[in-house]
Amino acid sequence: MRGDIVHYGPFLNAHTNHILDVTLCPSGLPGDVNARAIKVARQVFDCLDVIGVLCVELFVTKDGQVLINEIAPRPHNSGHLTIDAHNTCQFEQQVRAICGFPLGDASQHTNAAMANVLGDVWNDAEPNWSELLATDVKLHLYGKAEARPGRKMGHITAFGNSINDADRTVREARDSLLNK
Repeated sequence: MRGDIVHYGPFLNAHTNHILDVTLCPSGLPGDVNARAIKVARQVFDCLDVIGVLCVELFVTKDGQVLINEIAPRPHNSGHLTIDAHNTCQFEQQVRAICGFPLGDASQHTNAAMANVLGDVWNDAEPNWSELLATDVKLHLYGKAEARPGRKMGHITAFGNSINDADRTVREARDSLLNK
């Protein structure tokens, strides 16, 4: 449906070895930085005449400039936490847009943090998913047949009363898989 733009985030991403490690939403960035990020993303949407989901990944420099790093015309790994933390996730939004249906409410209903689960956690054996899921996190595995170091195999989403609580919970949950 043309004319409607909804946005998720801005998210705050942390990378390790050039791979997305953790995403936080809300970002915790100052309001003026968030406003500039949204403005830049909307300008990209307008210039490209986008229908569907588009991820605009930005860098914020030390002096507060907002710079475009990547544009991905699809649901993006940094937005996978929308499955659990938003009224309408990025995957449903993509289907709605392509089919010409009204876009859904993209509101976030809880503080959330997402950590990628890489093939590294397999350590020659299946991770202990039962122990992980005994905690208050959501696990999403992508169904890939072969685990390899550095390969995104899934993600964990955690929630909290604050974004710092969610961040701590998701990192502890993912790290518990590495320590087995």
